[in-house]
Amino acid sequence: MNKNAPAGNHSRPNPDPLNPARSNPARPNPLEGCPLAAAFAAIGGKWKLTILYWLAHGELHFAGLRGRVAPISPKVLAEQLRELEADGIVVRTPTGVVPAPVIYQLTDYGLTLSPIVEAVRVWGEGHLQRSSARQRSDGMGCGERLRPRTQA
Repeated sequence: MNKNAPAGNHSRPNPDPLNPARSNPARPNPLEGCPLAAAFAAIGGKWKLTILYWLAHGELHFAGLRGRVAPISPKVLAEQLRELEADGIVVRTPTGVVPAPVIYQLTDYGLTLSPIVEAVRVWGEGHLQRSSARQRSDGMGCGERLRPRTQA
């Protein structure tokens, strides 16, 4: 074992270098056969719905996405994006040789989550009103309604 190489997703060989979406098999469902567990495994967590919200507005570079999802750390954002990519929800497109920016966008499959993300956003608006919490007014508070769009 190489002490300098961390174990984990990056230590596995890429079985299909021509199709990165197929290179990472879907992550295991923690409660086999349960659709809710499958959904939460794919989109649950503190940041994924917010990431999906911003990507539903269009493709973004890592830095642009990080600015919108702040205060997320780069490490956690990269981890969440890798999981979304492994589930076929997000596609990662390098724009050149490292350290060139990387563009993230929703796949056609990822776009099917837009109505769910919008429904959760609307519920959250009501919850903020019910709890008398103030909504952000700086444009970064996910207050804009998602409009249906198609993959280019």
